[in-house]
Amino acid sequence: MILRPYQSDAVQAVYEHLRARDDNPCVVIPTGGGKTPVIATICRDAVTHWGGRVVILAHVKELLEQAAEKLRHIAPDVPVGIYSAGLKRKDLGYAVTIAGIQSIWKKACDLGKVDLILVDEAHMVPAEDDGMYRQFIADARVVNPHVRIIGLTATPYRMKSGSICGAENILNHVCYEVGVRELIVQCFLSPLKTKAGLQKISTDDLHVRAGEFIASEVEDLMDKDGLVEGACAEIIEHTKDRSATLIFSSGIRHGQHIVEVLKAKHGVECGFVCGDTPDGVRAAILGRFRAGGEGGLKYLCNVNVLTTGFDAPHIDCVALVRPTMSPGLYYQMVGRGFRLHPGKADCLVLDFGGNVLRHGPVDAIRINEPGDGTGEAPAKECPQCHALIAAGYQTCPQCGHVFPEPNKQKHEAEASTEGILSGQTTREEHHVSETTYHVHFKRGDPSAPLTMRVEYRVGFNRYFREWVCFDHTGYARTKAEVWWRARSVEPVPGSTEEAVEMAKAGALAPILHITVEKKAGDQFERVVAHRLGDKPPRLDSDEGLPDRTPEPAGMTHGIPDDEIPF
Repeated sequence: MILRPYQSDAVQAVYEHLRARDDNPCVVIPTGGGKTPVIATICRDAVTHWGGRVVILAHVKELLEQAAEKLRHIAPDVPVGIYSAGLKRKDLGYAVTIAGIQSIWKKACDLGKVDLILVDEAHMVPAEDDGMYRQFIADARVVNPHVRIIGLTATPYRMKSGSICGAENILNHVCYEVGVRELIVQCFLSPLKTKAGLQKISTDDLHVRAGEFIASEVEDLMDKDGLVEGACAEIIEHTKDRSATLIFSSGIRHGQHIVEVLKAKHGVECGFVCGDTPDGVRAAILGRFRAGGEGGLKYLCNVNVLTTGFDAPHIDCVALVRPTMSPGLYYQMVGRGFRLHPGKADCLVLDFGGNVLRHGPVDAIRINEPGDGTGEAPAKECPQCHALIAAGYQTCPQCGHVFPEPNKQKHEAEASTEGILSGQTTREEHHVSETTYHVHFKRGDPSAPLTMRVEYRVGFNRYFREWVCFDHTGYARTKAEVWWRARSVEPVPGSTEEAVEMAKAGALAPILHITVEKKAGDQFERVVAHRLGDKPPRLDSDEGLPDRTPEPAGMTHGIPDDEIPF
C-alpha cells in the first residue's frame, strides 16, 4: 500500500517527535482521512526495523478489525494477535497486539514488555486520573517505564476539559495535523452541503449535565409528532436522488418513531440500531445498508452507535435529528459522510438540531472554555433556501437571496465569525457615504515609508480602510500608480504627502460603492473592488490646495498599528 502524501508526513512527524522529545505525540487526521494506514505503517516499522513490540488500543471492535486488515495488507509478515471479547479472541505474545480497551485494561502486565502503545480515537482517553485507558497505560509503564504512547484522532479535544494534549495529560503535543478543508480541496474527502431543517427547535429550556444536554429532555423535545413528521418529509424530499442516508436520533423511542413515520407516511424502509440491538441483528442491518441497491437499505437510523468506527463510504446524506452540546459528537456524526465513493458528488448534511449554528465549521469547530456558553453563532441560515452559510454573506451563494443590511452591532458579531468551512471567502458591497484621505506614519518606526490611508464611511458610523503606498518601491508603488490612474486625470503623485494633498483638493473621482472581502480565519477585512464616479477635470493650479501639514508621528486617528496589515 502506498500512503497518501499527508499520511507519509504524519508517520515522519511521529518519528521526528519520538527522536527529538521525551513526551507523547498526537496525530490529527479527519474522519475518513485514513488513520489506520498510519497506524499500520508505524507498527510495521517498529517491529521490522527496530525490533519493538506494539499494542493498538481502540474502543469498538470495528476499529480493531480495520487495524488488523490494514496490518495484514501492509505488513503480512508481522505476527499480529487480537485481544477482544467481542471478537472472541484473547491472543498474547505477539509482536503486535490489537486490543479492545474494555477487554484488556486489566491485563497490561500479561502482555509483557511493550515499546509502543497506539491509541485510536485518542480523544477517548480521559483527562482525569481514572478510566480504563489510564489504568492500562499505568500498568504498562510498570513493566516498561520507557513505553511511548502515540494518539490518533480526528477531534483532539473533550467537551469538559478542552484539548486532550497538555503537559499533565497522557498525550502532550500534536505533532501533525491536517484539516478537513485541505483534504476536500485535495480530493481525498467528499465536499459537504449543509441545510437547516424547516422544523425549528429551541434548546433554551434544556438543562446541561457534564457538558451535554440531558438525554431524556432532548428526546422529549425532539419526539413530537409534528417535528418527526416534518423532519421525515424533508429527509425524503432532499434524498430522492441520493444513495444512502444515515439518521441520528435523540433516543430509542425517538428513533423508532422516525422509522415508523418513514414507513407509514412515505412507504420506505428504514433500518434501526441502538446499543441494545443484538450483535447478529445489528450486523445484518449494517450489511444491508452497506449493500444498498435492491434488497438493501437506503435509510438507517441510529442512536449514538455509528459515530466512530462505522465505515460506509457511499453515505451521501447525514440527518442530525438531535441537538448536541458536544463538538466532538457533532464532528463524528457529520464525519460519517466524509468518505469518497464512486458516483458520490458530495454529502448533504440536514441539521434539525441547530448544531452547525452552535458549533461552526467542521474543520475549525469552536471550543469554548469549560462552562463557557458564550460566543457568536459562526453561521447563519438563508430564509429562502435554508442553506447554512458563513455569517458574513450578504447574498446567499446558493439561491441569491439578499440579506437586509445589518446594523453595526449585528455586523460586528457576524464579521467575527467563520464560514461553514474555514478559509471560506465572503464578499459584501457597501454604499460609501464619505471618503477621507490621511497620511499614515508607522508607529515606532520613523524610517518606514509613509502610506496614504483611505477611509470609507458606510452607514451611520462604520468605516473600512485601505492603504495606498506611494512612497514604496516595486510592486507596491506600481499598484499605487494603477490605483491613482483609475481615479484621476492628474499625474501620479511622487509621494504620499502630495497624494493626500491632491486628493483633499478634489483630484480623485468619488467612490460610490466598495466591495469588502473577509476570509474566515483572517484578522483583516480587505477592500477589493470599487465603483467609481466620473473623474474630475484637471486642477487649474496649486492655488487653494491645503497646506502640507501631515499628521504628527504616531497619530493614526485612533487606529492601532496591529490593525494595519503591514
